[in-house]
Amino acid sequence: MLNVAEGLAVLAAGVAAGAINAVVGSGTLVTFPVLLSLGYPPVVANVSNTVGLVPGSFSAAYAYRRELAGHGGLLARLGVAAVLGGVTGGVLLLLLLPPGAFRAIVPALIILALVLVVVQPRLAGALARRRPVADDAGASSAGGQAVRRVGPLLLLGVFGTGVYGGYFGAAQGVLLLGLLGVLLSTDLRWVNGVKNVLAGLVNGVAAVLFVVVGNVAWQPALLIAVGSVVGGLAGGRWGRRLPPVALRAIIVVVGLAALVNLLL
Repeated sequence: MLNVAEGLAVLAAGVAAGAINAVVGSGTLVTFPVLLSLGYPPVVANVSNTVGLVPGSFSAAYAYRRELAGHGGLLARLGVAAVLGGVTGGVLLLLLLPPGAFRAIVPALIILALVLVVVQPRLAGALARRRPVADDAGASSAGGQAVRRVGPLLLLGVFGTGVYGGYFGAAQGVLLLGLLGVLLSTDLRWVNGVKNVLAGLVNGVAAVLFVVVGNVAWQPALLIAVGSVVGGLAGGRWGRRLPPVALRAIIVVVGLAALVNLLL
């Protein structure tokens, strides 16, 4: 049972995590350590954190509803890959796959994602010159930027990111932003909205598994949920107003912080 001070700390961490997830991702790196510091075992902290952050993911996606309008078919295709990945990652966690199996490659994945975010405009431009832009599921543009076809490489990448997100989730958003920015659209703000939807689906299906099979600490999970909704709405509105250069800079800073946190 949390005391008042501990409850307020978890609630504040939830607000911060919701805002960070809305703009970049890696909010787990705020809430997860807080739960560990309060004495929750790692797996219980991870499960409870995932359950708590789900509402914040969807509140952040709601903040991008105008940008995402008309792209339902595209989101459905990517969403299927994300859900399958999230289920796979959740099952791996519940079957007690050794934590080192994924944690060993997380730093490399974050570095790759940050490189993709930084060089995204040039890479995306090169890809666009090599293959034609195609209308996919009724969507051919995003905020005035071209949307490329959802191909096998993108679906596989979204699935793989979903596996990682369902298993642990830290920096899932950074990975998705790098992947979607290169293979889907150069409009980083629109891509951020797509990222919020996919991350919400991954966390959602993993959370269902955890509620049914796992051991959820409900008090901190509910406090994180309340905080993440507030932070998700605020972060979503703020993130929509950021110019691409500023958003890219924030992604790099948060990604580097996530990398340092995981390596220490």
